Amino acid sequence: MGFALITGGSRGIGRAIAIKLAKHGHHILINYRSNEASALEAKQLVEEAGGQATLMQFDVSDKEKVREVLDNWQKESEDHYLEILVNNAGVRKDNILAFMTDEQWDSVLDIHLGGFYVVTKAVMNKMIRKKYGRIINIVSLSGIKGMAGQANYAAAKAGVIAATKSLAQEISRKNITVNCVAPGFIKTEMIDDIDEDQWKAFIPMKRFGRAEEVAAVVEFLSTKDASYITGEVISVNGGLYT
Repeated sequence: MGFALITGGSRGIGRAIAIKLAKHGHHILINYRSNEASALEAKQLVEEAGGQATLMQFDVSDKEKVREVLDNWQKESEDHYLEILVNNAGVRKDNILAFMTDEQWDSVLDIHLGGFYVVTKAVMNKMIRKKYGRIINIVSLSGIKGMAGQANYAAAKAGVIAATKSLAQEISRKNITVNCVAPGFIKTEMIDDIDEDQWKAFIPMKRFGRAEEVAAVVEFLSTKDASYITGEVISVNGGLYT
């Protein structure tokens, strides 16, 4: 049984990924920032799916806390290591750039790009020593094509895409793959404020996606069958942008 850490794993896409990986025999570490009720619910769903789960609370933008929590886990679990990391934690703080506040810009980049950096670095060294690992970063359509009102979000996700391609080249010889999954409009709490009827007209499939459809791609990339895929961005967007 392998161990998988999913940041932002208590809700939405992260929760769907947790359940999917649990069904394939992984022990899931569900990271959450503050909503303990949602985290406990996600843990219960993982267990109902036949898996095991451990809750892990930290804010991915808090570098010292991330390092403390993950270092402690690895010391307490010397016989195990995180062979799968899914960097999923995220937030939207949309605004057009002319009116964007420093906090909106900084917090979105700190969570997405900073979170990728600190969490990945904290777990990567043991993957390198074990000569096996899967790192999967959840990015966005916005990071590929840009979206009006999302300069902060697009910049953060585009940064993660570029970092993914660079890191893949650095560690592929250690049998560690690093890939991105880029969802389009997926029905989660994160886009509750978006009018589905308005936007689905632009989507060739004429509907929003489901979190489970993203999780299926993540699950494949987490397996040994995906061993020759690295540095890639796989879109799950119903044909909106290809």
